[in-house]
Amino acid sequence: AAAFSSDGEAALRRELRAAAAAAPRSDLDDFYEMGRAAAFVRDGGFRKVALQFPDELLADAVEVAGRLEAATGAEMFVLGDTTYGSCCVDEVAAEHVAAEAVLHYGPACLSPCRKLPVLHIFGQQPLDVGRCAEAFRELYPEQQSCVVVLSDVIYAHAMGELEQQLCPEYPNIIFSRLVCGDPPGPAVPGEERKFGRQFLVEAAGGLQDYAMFYVGAEGLALTSFMLTWNCCPFSSFNPITGCGRRETLNVNRALMRRLYLVERARDASVVGILVGTLGVAGYLTVLQHLRELLCRAGKRSYTLAVGKPNPAKLANFLEVDVFVLVACAQNSLLDSSDFYRPVVTPYELELACNPAREWTGNYLTDFRDLLPGACAHVELPPAVPTEEAVPDVSLISGKMRATHLCGPPTSQPPPSTALACRDQTWALAEISPAASFLESRSWRGLEQQLGQTPISKAVQGRRGIAIAYEDEGCEQ
Repeated sequence: AAAFSSDGEAALRRELRAAAAAAPRSDLDDFYEMGRAAAFVRDGGFRKVALQFPDELLADAVEVAGRLEAATGAEMFVLGDTTYGSCCVDEVAAEHVAAEAVLHYGPACLSPCRKLPVLHIFGQQPLDVGRCAEAFRELYPEQQSCVVVLSDVIYAHAMGELEQQLCPEYPNIIFSRLVCGDPPGPAVPGEERKFGRQFLVEAAGGLQDYAMFYVGAEGLALTSFMLTWNCCPFSSFNPITGCGRRETLNVNRALMRRLYLVERARDASVVGILVGTLGVAGYLTVLQHLRELLCRAGKRSYTLAVGKPNPAKLANFLEVDVFVLVACAQNSLLDSSDFYRPVVTPYELELACNPAREWTGNYLTDFRDLLPGACAHVELPPAVPTEEAVPDVSLISGKMRATHLCGPPTSQPPPSTALACRDQTWALAEISPAASFLESRSWRGLEQQLGQTPISKAVQGRRGIAIAYEDEGCEQ
């Protein structure tokens, strides 16, 4: 049997040596900014603090927690796994241990939190500033070029040195600043505040006259930047490879793919709202906003909390036509090519269901921009009677569809209702085919069947592993 499979007993008896993998960094104090973290805990008077590490930094968690406890006297709890993306602060896991604050390590989306004080420590990854400046000069030989410099958060510590080298040569260069949380005060004219970055554009033509230079590796952050500021040409410098390049990603092609998903959302009749964050401020408000939007558009919605979405999880809801993911700005652009149903962003769902919102060329990945009072909020138009609604033709199926909005929901139940019993009281409950199907598929657990199963004494069972139990002998 061992010729066709591995020895199962050897796998069970194998000893793991984690000491070598968890060897602490030699520059632990500098990389994790131990002094600033200890000062944050002492100044706040926190007695319980949660430490959130990404998977690639968990090897240092024990050493960091021990040093912080010795320096502050506070109790440290390491969050070994995050509910959603590691870039978001996991306030839910921190509340499980009654933590009073969170120290977030590694890359971060810088989305504002709701409850707990947070200190972001990105980790000072090395950057060859001289080589980066040389790559910038090769990409922008004209010294009058108007360029905005963006960076990954793990290289933000070196942007001051890069600014000192480039500003004397390039008078029209702008360096963005990191802003953790919502910046105080309203934005001034020409000021951009997105993705935790803040910079001021003083040119008369605005941001359209500028190019973007990104310091960091290719990833979700760069993709979000390019879709949001799609009017600006992008270049990047990868500190790992030491190479600079002009980004050749066809942004228009990516936008065409996203607009195709908008058309799929227009055709959908059942929409699943995926909860992709529990820590970003405003997520409850946007959930309610999406429910009201779908109700006004005549679509049924179901709110699903499945943790990190993957094709296997979402395949359990085949009656859902399209999903909308409520997550941070970096994790909302989910590539759904491997999923059975498309996954769109809240902005794309608004394009599909709100007739007052038109495509202007600006793509929004932060769902907070859609909320009432935000810069990009668009009110729903008044309801149009069905007989006056203008029909529309689907660009995918070629069928006619209604695009008008229904009136706001009232206290009166809709016509398709049935009398149902709930908790010994009678109430009107809406019954839908999709809801009935979901209810019939729900797992109710094991039934005890008290008094129906005969009682038997416990007996000795087989011992060993399935590949070779002890009572089977050693026959070849």
